[in-house]
Amino acid sequence: MSDTPKFEVIDRRKYKAEEEERETAQKTDTPPPAPPANDSTAGAREEQAAPASAASAKGPRLVTPEPQPPEGEAGDPALEAGMPPPPTAEESREQKTAYDASSQRLEDIVRAQNPGVGPQPQVTFEQLIQQFYLSAMIQMGAGAQQGERPRVDILGAKQTIDLLGILAEKTKGNLTPAEDRMLQSALFEARMAFLELTNMITMQGVQAPPPPAPGKR
Repeated sequence: MSDTPKFEVIDRRKYKAEEEERETAQKTDTPPPAPPANDSTAGAREEQAAPASAASAKGPRLVTPEPQPPEGEAGDPALEAGMPPPPTAEESREQKTAYDASSQRLEDIVRAQNPGVGPQPQVTFEQLIQQFYLSAMIQMGAGAQQGERPRVDILGAKQTIDLLGILAEKTKGNLTPAEDRMLQSALFEARMAFLELTNMITMQGVQAPPPPAPGKR
């Protein structure tokens, strides 16, 4: 047996060749980097990709038709103005009953404190006409006392007379002959008084201020 040590010679070229083959295979499998694109191209690609991704994320969407207003309510001025719906017949009947009962209690209290006061007369359509007519005449200065300068509200009188005209127009064909005759007469007289007053104002024009009192400048 010899004491000379033995050495094993390893061929490094073989391992080097295998490493080179593995590196070449990795380079072949890896895709080449994309060429740099300008900002406009990149932005366009991102915009195209965003809707697609959002659509795929949301999935299918159920499209429901918009609710349509019930038939007969489209274009109703009262509903468009935000007005509440009218009361039902039952609600109106209950409210009228409660109103009559409350009015009767109030009348009983007044008659208990004033025994000489009789029952209040029922309000009629003729009283409504008289109310408008008297209001218009007072606004035109008819209620001034003797020697007192009348205070005229010509614009307020015009509105009151116009309300009386609307009342005549809306109640046409629904009045008794006596009610219609009274309404037309009141409207005619109020309009005539208005015409006379406005003609007087137009003829007088702007009045000059009164002269100063003696001893004053």
